[in-house]
Amino acid sequence: MGIIALGVMLGLVFAVKKSKKKMGVRADKFVWAVRLAKTRTDAADALKGGRILLNGIDCKPSREIKVGDTISVKRMPALFSFKVKELLERRVGAKLVADYLEDITPDSELEKLEMARYASSGVRDRGTGRPTKRDRREIENFFAENDDDM
Repeated sequence: MGIIALGVMLGLVFAVKKSKKKMGVRADKFVWAVRLAKTRTDAADALKGGRILLNGIDCKPSREIKVGDTISVKRMPALFSFKVKELLERRVGAKLVADYLEDITPDSELEKLEMARYASSGVRDRGTGRPTKRDRREIENFFAENDDDM
């Protein structure tokens, strides 16, 4: 703590010390604390690798996050966005994360995620894809009848 000013009051000299209130928190520490990454090392690696952006740009893990900043997380195929409401340095429970982050992800990004989930699941319309046993027998019978005609 450094001395900011010296003053004289009633013949006494006193020192006014600056309080050490932080204006920001390290990016890797905040990302880990609000559970966007499982470990602080994972958070640092994601920040270095460009999978987590601060205000739309890549940043180092040591960069300070301030209230009002936007954190974007790339999880293919969507880009999730969060606004910092309050700072914290210690990891909190999952239920308390909403007190520190506001989800501002656009609906279009959520639709991309839903489409990717639908495309990767085994859902298909009847009659498309691999034929059933019944379909296979019908196909074999159809070709067997046509072969006899030739």
